[in-house]
Amino acid sequence: MPALVSGQELSRLFYEDEVRPALDAAFSGLPHGAALLGRGSEVLGFDDQMSRDHDWGPRVLLFLRDDDDARHGDAVREMLRRELPARFRDLPAGHSVHTVRGYLRDQLGVDVDSEPDARDWLTIPEQALLMLTSGAVYHDDVGLQAVRRRFAYYPRDVWLYLMVAGWWRVHPEANLVGRAGFVGDELGSALIGSRLVHDLMRLCFLLERQYAPYSKWFGTAFARLACGSELSPVLWRAVRAPTWQEREHALTDAYAAVAALHNASGITEPVPVGEERIWGRPFAALWGDFPGALAEAIEDPQVRAIVERWPVGGPDQARDLLWDVTRRGLLRPLFD
Repeated sequence: MPALVSGQELSRLFYEDEVRPALDAAFSGLPHGAALLGRGSEVLGFDDQMSRDHDWGPRVLLFLRDDDDARHGDAVREMLRRELPARFRDLPAGHSVHTVRGYLRDQLGVDVDSEPDARDWLTIPEQALLMLTSGAVYHDDVGLQAVRRRFAYYPRDVWLYLMVAGWWRVHPEANLVGRAGFVGDELGSALIGSRLVHDLMRLCFLLERQYAPYSKWFGTAFARLACGSELSPVLWRAVRAPTWQEREHALTDAYAAVAALHNASGITEPVPVGEERIWGRPFAALWGDFPGALAEAIEDPQVRAIVERWPVGGPDQARDLLWDVTRRGLLRPLFD
């Protein structure tokens, strides 16, 4: 096996060389889907040599239609257990059988026949959406790709709302970098600055309509955004700044750069940006009314109602605590 073969390519070869021939021999003509989805660095295309230290290897998810799974699912699972090798190209191999309906319910907590509303979208973990829409599909007779397209990104007004919330995370904190540093708390100032860098990076994912991965791959994925190469140096300067004055200056430059990206995008009319001294204090913070412009563009009554109450954003911290999709209903009242 080539030293740097990707997990997606390895899984494709496993499907074509082993899984598909076994399925055709035992269940000729059975409609199915085959993919690599879900957890794992290889699904996001970020796997490397270190990824091989646990749970990495050739694996294929097979999908059957609901009625075919009811009639043949157990027999298909038994045949695969019996016929497929435990190892492929000297690596442990894996496989599983699903229906699109069951997989969507297990991964996102939604039904394939229903259209998620705004509260559904806001309570589905972003990483779960990314794991469904990334990876690779090797064969599809069962509508798997159509479902992936449905969840390819947030609906327009949910997307606008998340940007409203994202900008509100940045502005109130900006002057605190200087306020903490002013009393000699450079560590506290750096923590605030790092949080602001993270929030500006999240805004960039939103501006480019890309789901953001969890922390391990957040910076790697950011570097692959169209704006990544331009913004990474100034953000890195803010993270590394030894004094609050340098940190504040770098964050001001970063805010201006993200503001320029928004204004160039055409999402709203251009928003003027200027320096603001909050409470008249000597700490620089840029401000543009991006939340107001974005909120004005929202048309969905349910989303408008959420914005008008308070732009609480995607409940990321609560979703981390309630990561099981079966408990997602506990989060919906946050938006009521």
